[in-house]
Amino acid sequence: MNDYPFPPALRLLRWAIHGTFAILLVIAVVGSARQGQVPPALGGGLLGVLYMAGIVIESRLPHFGGPTHLRLGRIWLTGITLGWAALALASPRFVWLAFPLFFAYLHLLPLSVALPGVAVLTAAAISAAAWHEGRLTAAQIIGPTIGAAVATLMAMVYKALAAESEERRLLIDDLVRTRGRLVEAESDAARLAERERLAREIHDTLAQGMSSIILLLRAARRDLAGDGGEAERRIVEAEEAAKENLEEARHFVRALAPPALQHSSLAAALRRISDSAVAGTSTQVRFEVAGTPVPLPADYDATLLRVAQGALGNVSRHSGAAHAGVSLTYLDDMVMLDVFDDGRGFDPRNPGGEATGTGYGLRAMRERVSSLEGALTVESSPGEGTAVVVTLPLPQGEAK
Repeated sequence: MNDYPFPPALRLLRWAIHGTFAILLVIAVVGSARQGQVPPALGGGLLGVLYMAGIVIESRLPHFGGPTHLRLGRIWLTGITLGWAALALASPRFVWLAFPLFFAYLHLLPLSVALPGVAVLTAAAISAAAWHEGRLTAAQIIGPTIGAAVATLMAMVYKALAAESEERRLLIDDLVRTRGRLVEAESDAARLAERERLAREIHDTLAQGMSSIILLLRAARRDLAGDGGEAERRIVEAEEAAKENLEEARHFVRALAPPALQHSSLAAALRRISDSAVAGTSTQVRFEVAGTPVPLPADYDATLLRVAQGALGNVSRHSGAAHAGVSLTYLDDMVMLDVFDDGRGFDPRNPGGEATGTGYGLRAMRERVSSLEGALTVESSPGEGTAVVVTLPLPQGEAK
């Protein structure tokens, strides 16, 4: 069963017109039957069946208002008109069925055809009434004419309401599609954000940890030929680094705080990674804290720790530095992290060069820092070392 694409008010108007036709037809048929006019009564019954068949077929047609619907509707209207004309000539009681037919003309035909059709139907109704009466009176002219005018006005209002309803339906469909696209875009953005988070975590934790393990095992292999005790110590350090790496993986998958921060302060965690990040290399790292430490939000601690891990990882893998330093400074309105070394340096305009790796680490650092409205500065040049400086504004409640 096809649900008409109109609001309840328009559907009610449609059925009111059908009801008017049915009532006028029943009155005409009953009146003809009482006066013994059998042919008009039977003809009226057949006209009612044809009218009802059109309504039933219309309700079952797909694509309401499409070409098939209009074509069949116009064929149906032609049959109804011919049937009405025959009955109007047979009995004056059927003349008034022209009124609901006005609506059918205005509904199923283009306006340029419907208006002349209504005029011809009105003239036919007036002529039929005058022929049965034997004379033409003012009432015979005024009645059908007013009926045609009212029907035309109501049909125009109906078409305007139907057009407005269709426009509203199209707007709602467009809004639903837009909302669907927004939901899909938000879902894609969430997936990309999660992918970026995982990429940062992998780079700053697992990749750095693996690099430390590789350096320790290389150093242990060198020591195997001479100092077995030193080689054993390197292997133990590599095993501890692997355990820490595994713990890091478990925690960042669950989006929890870094394990290094769970049972210690930021300063203590930075001191530990300063010692472990360059294990197996000849680089000596010094860590210091300046200013009065204040508690920081968890995301501040995690960001500073990850940036330090990434910067120290670059020191151990790429710089060849003899000395490096990590300083954590608490100022009145900000906290500052400085990681520097005296290694080979690089050109900051080309962080993806062969000497420095892919350049993803610096981009990940900047994204972490910018998410907290902080700033990251990289100062370096070939042969003159590197300094990575992070400044984060202290939250309002933490500023002294």
